[in-house]
Amino acid sequence: MFMIQHPSLFSLSRLAALNYCIFAAVQLTIGFVSPASADDWPQWLGPNRDSIWAEGGIIDKFPEDLKSIELWRKPIGYGYAGPAVGDGRVFVMDYQKSGGTLANNPGNRDKLEGQERVLCYDAKTGQVLWTHAYDRIYSLSYAGGPRCTPAVSGDHVYALGAEGDLWCLAVADGKVVWHKDLQTEYKTRTGMWGFCGHPLIDGDTLYCLVGGEGSVAVAFDKMTGKEKWRALSASEPGYCPPVMIEHEGSKQLLIWHPEALNSLDPDTGRILWWIPVKSAYNMSCASPRKLGDRLFLSGIGGLARMFQFKPGTSGVEEVWTATPKQGVYCSNSTPLFHDGTIYGCDVNSSMFMAVNAGDGKRLWGSFAPTTASKDRTLRHGTTFAVKNGDRHFFFSETGDLIIAKIAPNGYFEASRTHILDPTNEAFGRKVVWSHPAFAQRCVFARNDKEIVCINLAK
Repeated sequence: MFMIQHPSLFSLSRLAALNYCIFAAVQLTIGFVSPASADDWPQWLGPNRDSIWAEGGIIDKFPEDLKSIELWRKPIGYGYAGPAVGDGRVFVMDYQKSGGTLANNPGNRDKLEGQERVLCYDAKTGQVLWTHAYDRIYSLSYAGGPRCTPAVSGDHVYALGAEGDLWCLAVADGKVVWHKDLQTEYKTRTGMWGFCGHPLIDGDTLYCLVGGEGSVAVAFDKMTGKEKWRALSASEPGYCPPVMIEHEGSKQLLIWHPEALNSLDPDTGRILWWIPVKSAYNMSCASPRKLGDRLFLSGIGGLARMFQFKPGTSGVEEVWTATPKQGVYCSNSTPLFHDGTIYGCDVNSSMFMAVNAGDGKRLWGSFAPTTASKDRTLRHGTTFAVKNGDRHFFFSETGDLIIAKIAPNGYFEASRTHILDPTNEAFGRKVVWSHPAFAQRCVFARNDKEIVCINLAK
């Protein structure tokens, strides 16, 4: 959920960080959250953080008149944070600016005054059920609102603001259960593009990317907010959300900061293994993706590496590193990895690409699901892809919702409709960079002015 401006590679890179961070966003976790209804989308990237929407009975083609399937459309403020859906409610964060200028300069921090908010809407009607608002001064590059999707677990919802306010609120009425000011408690400074690591819930633990000496990653008791452990030091924490994976029957918590990819014991924070992986401009953003015994990591600055888990150990070894004309370099959104193919948004070309997972060779690229333009000077073209059955739903930076099939031999678009106007800016063009939620056979998406619910049931 971030934005970027144009010219230099420096700007480009910093922007990328912002993108993903802001958004970010986009990650792989193999099903380690509290059980949720198949109708819910309780956190970033869905119930299992794997970009899979499991509901059936979904339309194959959009009607000509979008209003015929639009259920509601309501006002909202600034934000890259995508919505979460649970227990018939929609949770999302925004920012109400009261002072300062939003310039979107990737090399400088904007100084803004206003209120950061956690909003709760009725999923069926869009009625605002409650609002938790608090004063918060921003000092960020691309300061247009919070970056992180809330996480819903049982009676509580967890929200992380752009300047490090971590909240546990009651789902029913928004009352504060506990609160952490991560900047103050961990003596860390907010990164250039803010706190962007979407909080991860596994069992009774909430995992967060924080920062500070010895506390790049912190585990909290989700009910009380009490710290369970802290781990890792780095010059900056980066922006990549915590990722939970499983290997040979044991869980590993992956933390990618700007200097290394680290695997931790989720119960203790003990380092299981680590590999030096330096990200350009401290922009460790897109989450690692695991499939079988392979692990793919991608980022701006020509970073695309495939690892393989070594049998009988917890560690990995490198399989290949992409050359400049290989691989896909993802930042704003986390790539997909299935059926031996990697799919993702390439920050350099702005194309959505397919790459052979075996050797990193590019199979094809398309502008259709990203910028809808063949202008090769554009950078950080972005789309958010979610698998539903044998096809994918794409939400492009142009505000289009797309149904398409993707395979090693190409991108095949079936239908497209425009659901939101791009209200933000990146590289001199208008964009919307916020991952939608898919729940209750609907899509819930937002820009910086409104949040919309579209019925996708057949």
